[in-house]
Amino acid sequence: MAEGRVRSRGQGARMRDVANAAGVSLMTVSRALREPQRLSEETRKAVLDAVKKIGYVPNSIAANLASNRSSVVGQIVPSIQNSLYADTVKGSADVLRTAGMHLLLADSGYSLQEEEALIGAFLAQRVCGLILHNTDHTPRALQMIERAGVPVIETGDVPRNPIDMAVSYSNAEAAKAMTLHLAARGYRRIAFVSLDTKINRRARERQRGYLAALKSLGRKSDPLLMAEVGPGLTSGAHAMVDMLARAPDIDAIFFAGDVLAIGALFESQRRGWKVPGRVAIAGFDDLDILQHTVPRLTCLRLPRLEIGRRSAEALLDRVRGRGEQVRLDLGFEVIQREST
Repeated sequence: MAEGRVRSRGQGARMRDVANAAGVSLMTVSRALREPQRLSEETRKAVLDAVKKIGYVPNSIAANLASNRSSVVGQIVPSIQNSLYADTVKGSADVLRTAGMHLLLADSGYSLQEEEALIGAFLAQRVCGLILHNTDHTPRALQMIERAGVPVIETGDVPRNPIDMAVSYSNAEAAKAMTLHLAARGYRRIAFVSLDTKINRRARERQRGYLAALKSLGRKSDPLLMAEVGPGLTSGAHAMVDMLARAPDIDAIFFAGDVLAIGALFESQRRGWKVPGRVAIAGFDDLDILQHTVPRLTCLRLPRLEIGRRSAEALLDRVRGRGEQVRLDLGFEVIQREST
């Protein structure tokens, strides 16, 4: 192939092809892509037009290896199927996009081992920072993060001693507030249903908040009023039936997850149990569907979009060398609706 000719897209255009097409040096092409502010608008436009025309894609991996840092942030959530995480991801992406950076998203499947593998993969790509929903991590994941030295934001809770930084809300305080809210509305036998606390720190913290509320009310905890179930609508439905079978005097159930609460509501309607006449139901997140159920479900509203935004802002500050360690509690709001 002659030096002056431009390669086709299938053959992989080179930076030299861009330089030839724009009539500039390789150094000028490099500056146009990495430091465009150093060039005149005319030169920058000529280079970018050539890039677009021949379909040149910069070798970001090589650049990352050379600089030991990229313009990419890695974010890991427990499940991309769970809409709860969508707002946080959008908040992060919006801020990073405005700053000229990119977000890579990964799904850990609620597995700490999978999160460990994803952290390793992201760090191998020289990401400039990590946003992790989990606040529990494997020892090897912690070791990799420490060795890499990149800023890390945890968003699933506000642990007392985060890896680096945390931007979230307190699961324990939120659960305590909802339990106290139900008690203030006159409910005496308040049950609590969550995911498995042995493998889910957020569920464990929510259970802790529920128990703290009972203690502050001078009420004893009752094992019959507590259950741990798997995720999903069906689990919520089964929990509702099991709870009322073993403790018929329950007058309210606090589900530490909206999907569980919705499953319980649907099962109650199928069986003809009045909500809140027979039993009141409260959830934990303010999913859109909660405003359209009959009755509408009482829940906790969490600032997930703001968590994403503030996380990305804190990470950007650190990447730019002007940020400090952040441990930010953005709070929550109890939303009272007809189900209680």
